[in-house]
Amino acid sequence: MTTPPYPAGRWGRRLAAALLPLWLVACKPAEPPPQARPAMWLVQDADTRIYILGTMHALPPRTEWATGPVAHAIAAADELVMELSPAEVEKAGGEFQRLAQRSTPLAITDRLSGRALAGYRELENAGARLNGDKLDDWALVILIGQHAARKAELSTADGVETGLTRKFKAAGKPVTGLETAHGQLMLFETLDAATQRALLVRAATGAAKAPTEVATMTAAWRRGDIAALEQMVNEDVDTVPAARAALITDRNRRWSAWAARRMDRPGTVLMAVGAGHMVGDDGVPALLAAKGFEVRRVQ
Repeated sequence: MTTPPYPAGRWGRRLAAALLPLWLVACKPAEPPPQARPAMWLVQDADTRIYILGTMHALPPRTEWATGPVAHAIAAADELVMELSPAEVEKAGGEFQRLAQRSTPLAITDRLSGRALAGYRELENAGARLNGDKLDDWALVILIGQHAARKAELSTADGVETGLTRKFKAAGKPVTGLETAHGQLMLFETLDAATQRALLVRAATGAAKAPTEVATMTAAWRRGDIAALEQMVNEDVDTVPAARAALITDRNRRWSAWAARRMDRPGTVLMAVGAGHMVGDDGVPALLAAKGFEVRRVQ
């Protein structure tokens, strides 16, 4: 799943494609993009291998990414582990509707002003169904990210998780998840009010640029350009320490701890999580290396 913004910048807009829940976005077909070579790492010991693939939950239709080393990892893996299992993906829409509702409506004009309010109104005029008075700030951030992904012509039907699930189910291999839909959304729900409001202000202020920024991030993912991805993530989150901790760093620590435990059992696993969780010193590959495991990039 997973991530949003702060007072005047890009956080919740482009990171939506890399981190937000994969159940949020769908769109119409577009021209097929160039073949993708997303970054992937391998952690291994004598009897265990874990391939770690950085994903985009939504992609331009007909994006080709399951080739080369990724195709080999898919064939070799005994199981697929994602952020959410298919069963949890099915629950996510209902969980969002339940958690997103405010107990008492609050007019958007009492939350936003100036450029942020103008950006929000532009979204509504462009057809975004936000229903803002009745929803929590974090929920509006997610919906703004959803709108940006649609405008960038990204589709979850062509996202990595959807494709992987289809391939592993067809092969009769198990597909599991690291989190629940409820738990993922509670990461947003439990952010303090000031952080939620700051994220909303930032998302609304820069909404007009969001489709271009999401497309730029998708292109970097397609090239396997980790340096560019890291720069985008850091630009977006360095001014939002509470959000970074809850939505990225803490989760990366939990996931790397899971991978470390999984190394105690033999077999081959493909672990596929959002590309924004792969980068930097607090990314999953770096955290596993810091635990003493052999981690090498294989694509």
